[in-house]
Amino acid sequence: MSSLRTHDDTWDIATSVGSTAVMVAAARAVESDSPEPLISDPYARLLVAEAGTGVWETLLDDSLSDKLDAVDPEIAAVYHHMRNYQAVRTHFFDAYFAAAIDAGIRQMVILASGLDSRAYRLDWPGDTTVYEIDQPKVLAYKEATLAAHDVTPSVRRRAVPIDLRQDWPAALAAAGFDPAVPTAWLAEGLLMYLPAEGQDRLFDQITALSAPGSRIAAETAANHADERRQEMADRFKKVAEQIGLEQTVDVQDLIYHDENRAAVTEWLNGHGWTATAQHSLEEMRRLGRWTDVPMSDDADAFAEFVTAVRC
Repeated sequence: MSSLRTHDDTWDIATSVGSTAVMVAAARAVESDSPEPLISDPYARLLVAEAGTGVWETLLDDSLSDKLDAVDPEIAAVYHHMRNYQAVRTHFFDAYFAAAIDAGIRQMVILASGLDSRAYRLDWPGDTTVYEIDQPKVLAYKEATLAAHDVTPSVRRRAVPIDLRQDWPAALAAAGFDPAVPTAWLAEGLLMYLPAEGQDRLFDQITALSAPGSRIAAETAANHADERRQEMADRFKKVAEQIGLEQTVDVQDLIYHDENRAAVTEWLNGHGWTATAQHSLEEMRRLGRWTDVPMSDDADAFAEFVTAVRC
């Protein structure tokens, strides 16, 4: 477990876990602007450019890839993998929501939504409600930035500004959530920032709020070996210094590396859900976005995309 995280830490969009939302948005922006994009997020670049995080904004620089390749080709490969991974992940969960809509679900909840713009960019049926839960300052930044550019949601969107370690079910209910109707839940880019017991508690709370027919999709926390994690961190730091890249946040310091974390598919299957998993490596290969990286031989170092239906 990271020594930099505490049970009551908080953040805005430019600090701690909040800044990782900018990193992900930057990857979505680059993908959206690519010649053959898997996804379309017209608001990602805007949200990154005004975040003031420095290091993640450099991901928008088209020359960054060449700079990395000149210094350390393996780190450049990891960078390409990261960008491709984010594109594939977004594509997978976009499709998850489309399937939920086709199944007649009209109540969606995005947990730790960050700079996710699905409530603005996806084509939702008119009777759909999308709830976004995240830290108050994170939601406020996204809303204010998009509103300043006359960007409005494409669906009935209800923000729920609360930390998931607090009584978010009560806040969700106060925002109008109805536990009696099926819900499509999304936990994307979240579980790795929770300790093992926090992950279990989150799924217990979701299960209690889920009517039969509800769905959930989650990205599991990957499990990098300690020595490999430290080696890559040291190499990233060295490369960043060589190309003049200011490294203000080390994502690994924000993640809980708990060995006793429950396997998401097994937990769900044992608690009233029918769950299956698609390994992210298989999904990347299926979509032609696989890049060989130093950790390729360790499947546990990469996440799974889990989907489940409430029995």
